[in-house]
Amino acid sequence: MFYYLKRYLIGRPLKSTELGEQKLNKTKALAILSSDALSSVAYGPEQILIVLFTVSAAAFWYSIPIAVGVLILLLALIASYRQIIFSYPHGGGAYVVSKENLGQYPGLIAGGSLLVDYILTVAVSVSAGTDALTSAFPSLHAHTVPIAIAFVIFITILNLRGVTESASILAYPVYLFVVALFILIGAGLYNIASGHVPTNLHAPIGAPVAGISLFLLLKAFASGSSALTGVEAISNAIPNFKKPAPNNAAKTLVAMGSLLALLFSGIVFLAFYYGIAPRAEVTVVSQIAEHTFGRNLMYFFIQGTTSLILILAANTGYSAFPLLAVNLAKDKFIPRMFMIRGDRLGYSNGIMMLGLLSIILIIAFEGQTEHLIPLYAIGVFIPFTLSQTGMVVKWIREKPKGWVSKLIINTTGALISFIVSMMFFLTKFPQVWSVLIFLPLIIFLFHRIRKHYEAVGDQLGLATSESVVKIEGNVIILPVAGITHVVERSLNYANSLSPHQVIAVYVSFEKEDETAFVEKWSKWHPEVRLVSLHSHYRSIIQPLSKFIDTVQRKASESNYQVTVIIPQFIPKKGWHNILHNQSSFLIRAYLLHRKNVIVTTVPYHLKK
Repeated sequence: MFYYLKRYLIGRPLKSTELGEQKLNKTKALAILSSDALSSVAYGPEQILIVLFTVSAAAFWYSIPIAVGVLILLLALIASYRQIIFSYPHGGGAYVVSKENLGQYPGLIAGGSLLVDYILTVAVSVSAGTDALTSAFPSLHAHTVPIAIAFVIFITILNLRGVTESASILAYPVYLFVVALFILIGAGLYNIASGHVPTNLHAPIGAPVAGISLFLLLKAFASGSSALTGVEAISNAIPNFKKPAPNNAAKTLVAMGSLLALLFSGIVFLAFYYGIAPRAEVTVVSQIAEHTFGRNLMYFFIQGTTSLILILAANTGYSAFPLLAVNLAKDKFIPRMFMIRGDRLGYSNGIMMLGLLSIILIIAFEGQTEHLIPLYAIGVFIPFTLSQTGMVVKWIREKPKGWVSKLIINTTGALISFIVSMMFFLTKFPQVWSVLIFLPLIIFLFHRIRKHYEAVGDQLGLATSESVVKIEGNVIILPVAGITHVVERSLNYANSLSPHQVIAVYVSFEKEDETAFVEKWSKWHPEVRLVSLHSHYRSIIQPLSKFIDTVQRKASESNYQVTVIIPQFIPKKGWHNILHNQSSFLIRAYLLHRKNVIVTTVPYHLKK
């Protein structure tokens, strides 16, 4: 049942030789790797207005110079990450750059920040998409969390089907969103140019505003910089591109930056000119669309595509999180299971873990996007700062041809990213203080995992000077619960290993049962020694484990190995297991922690 459901949802398994077919061209890569950055146009400008609105609507004109500052930062980041793509063509982004140039700890800070950030990417994107949906259909507002969870499950399944398949599906809504916003911006600018929009809806640029302060403007700039989240995703996912991967990735990065700059500028300008004020249950883009077209088919088209891209922007996290997890797993900082490719050649463990953690986050924050965005943005700008600083160190150390211009670009990116990071801590500390707690905890966890893998390697390596005791023979202990074909098969197997050292053990709860079983055994297999143990507290494991310990102590004196053979019947259908007490599973699980005892299971498969 589970197998057929899995095949239906995920598709047929792909051969390892089909990996090349799972690479992305520039068109599809732009759709799935830029969706996060492009979707931030739907909430980045709104975050600026939310801060300015605390003074008054007259302060909205400040959104124009703030937007210019955000665009300068975008230009610096695009130029910086373009250099990272060519310097580190195997991907890894900020984690690899920071680790190789700044050291292990900065690398782990960048890697830990990005892992958390990609979880937030999914949570923020889906929550924002749900907000856009409930703006168009207010009756759904009470069901925000279940809707968001359903979307996460859908995107997780889509990614488990493979990179190219998810990209083929996601390309349409992403490009539809770009077209829809260009239509919206174009129509809005036309209405303004033709005089259909009153000029008194907004305060003139440069008008004095009482109560404005540098601190508040910096806070608005930091909030608007949340529109740049996702810029680093392409540098992390270079292995997903078709050859030549670095060239294709660099071109995709430039295309993404150009689209983001145009869309962000247009929405900020229209919001200012229309005098749009942020409202709790209606997004800024929704208000601009309603002012431009009215509440007609075009309005619902824009809201629909906005909602879709906000939801599907989560796919950027699904593209980058598994690849970052692979790099961390190779360095033994997270479990090795993240290095395993699934049936569809994607890193399915990373995909499923990302979906699960995102759902937990959505439930914890009740799908409230505004509570997640500051934490989400600071998780991006810390790696931004570290990666650019790492590149600065690289150019100073290596001094390749043309290194001075590269140094200037990365120094500029590092300085601006650092300033924005500090702005977030200074202006939004009550919302981002948790970074100072969870990042050290994540790094501590990384080191504990690494320490475990190193300890395992030291113990398993043949170079380890560990004395090996020669085994002279086997003592077989066979727990039995009755005289059945299961026990008969297990007994035959035990005799094949050590015919004269087999001890059958029966644990009884009632004296009458014990007497009856001993009598039956003596008639069935009198040559096999039977030990009967009475359990006063109706426990099988406790008396059995005591007996095994006693035998093991005596056997070790003669260099004999104790082996416990557990008979177990396997029902034909999986659901039949719930009809049985599964004592064999419990005994095996308990005995596996015994250091000097070997546990073997002899299965007997039922036919009906």
